[in-house]
Amino acid sequence: MKTITILGATGSIGTSTLDLVEREPDRFEVLALTAHRDVAGLAAAAIRTRAKLAVVADEACLPELRAALAGTNIGTAGGRSAVVEAASLGADITMGAIVGCIGLEPVMAAIAGGKTVILANKEPLVSAGDVVLAAAARHGATLLPADSEHNAIFQCFDAARPERVRRIILTCSGGPFRTWTTEAMRNVTPEQAVAHPNWSMGAKISIDSATLFNKGLELIEAARLFPVPHDSIEIVIHPQSVIHSLVDYVDGSVLAQMGPPDMRTPIAHCLAWPDRMATPMAPLDLVAIGRLDFEAPDAERFPAIRLTRAALDAGGARPAILNAANEVAVAAFLDREIGFLEIAAIVEDTLSAYDPGAPESVNDVLAVDAEARNMARRQIAVRGGALKGASVKDIVA
Repeated sequence: MKTITILGATGSIGTSTLDLVEREPDRFEVLALTAHRDVAGLAAAAIRTRAKLAVVADEACLPELRAALAGTNIGTAGGRSAVVEAASLGADITMGAIVGCIGLEPVMAAIAGGKTVILANKEPLVSAGDVVLAAAARHGATLLPADSEHNAIFQCFDAARPERVRRIILTCSGGPFRTWTTEAMRNVTPEQAVAHPNWSMGAKISIDSATLFNKGLELIEAARLFPVPHDSIEIVIHPQSVIHSLVDYVDGSVLAQMGPPDMRTPIAHCLAWPDRMATPMAPLDLVAIGRLDFEAPDAERFPAIRLTRAALDAGGARPAILNAANEVAVAAFLDREIGFLEIAAIVEDTLSAYDPGAPESVNDVLAVDAEARNMARRQIAVRGGALKGASVKDIVA
C-alpha cells in the first residue's frame, strides 16, 4: 500500500484521481487532500477516503471545514502555508493538480520529500522548469507527467537512448474554434470558450485549449521533460483526441499512445508506474471511431503557438512571464473585461514590456510572476474592461 496526497482534490484532475484511488482501497492510503475553497467537496472526499488531513487554501473557509468534519478524527488546516505543509508530509505519491502558479510552492515541497510527484499542473515546469528539475535531481524525487500528451510521450520515449528520437509530435484537438475565422472569434463568449468538444475540464484549461495556449504551454513542458532540441518538438491538430502524442525515431518508426479522451488513463499510468492498473474505461473501438484526421495549426488565427515557442527559445524568465500574463488575461476574459482575441494580445504586450533576468530560485520565479501579473493587469486596464458582465461562477455553473 502507498500513501497519497492530492493537491487540488476537488478539481477535475483531483476528482479523477480520487475515482481511481477509491477503486483500489487496498492499494492506496490517502494521507492529505487539499482544495481552494470547495469545503463541501473536500469534506465529502476526506470522509469517503478516510484521509488523515483535509486542508483548505482559503483560510476563511476553515471554520466551515472543521464543522463539516467534526467527529471524524480527520485533521483540518487552512491557508496557503498549510497546503505547503500538507505537501511536505512525505506521501509516497503526491498528485500536483492545483491550477496556476500558486501550485508551485506545494509541488516544490513535495519534491523535497524525495518521493514520486505527479505533475498535472503545467505551471511548475513552465514557469520554473530549471528550478523544479534541479530540485528533483537534488532530492532524488521522481517526476511523472499526468498531462495526456506528456504521459503519452513518456510511454513511447526511449529515455535510455534519447539520441535515437528524431521528433516529438504533440497532438492538439484544436479546441471549439478550430474552423472559425478570426472575425468570428472576435465575438466569442466565455460560455462558448469553455465548451470543449472532447474533454471535460475546468474553466482555465478550457479557455487555454480554445486559444491554443494550452498546447503552447505543453510545448514548453515537453522541452523540459524530454532531452530533444526545441525545434524537434512539433504540434499537429488531431480533432478526435484519440492519439495523445507520438514519438518519431531515426529509423522511421513512429510510436503513438492512443486512448479515450479521459484523464483517468494517464493518471492511472502515473499512479501505478512502473506497473499498470485497471480503469473503468471501455476498450478503444477504432471501428466506431472510423477515422483519424490531422492538420497543421494556424499561427495567424492562433498566435499562442508563436508566442510560446518564442518564449521557450528565449528562455530565462520569458516562460514565467508568458504564463502569468496568460493566467491574468484568461481570468479577465472569463469576467468579460476583455474579448477572446485580446488574451493573446495582452500576453504579447506583457512580454514586450517586461524582460527581467533569469530566475534562479522559487522566490525569483514568484517575483517575476507577480510583476508580470501587474503588467498584464495594467494592459487590461488600458483596454477598458468594457465587457464586464456575468461572473465566472455563472459561466461554469
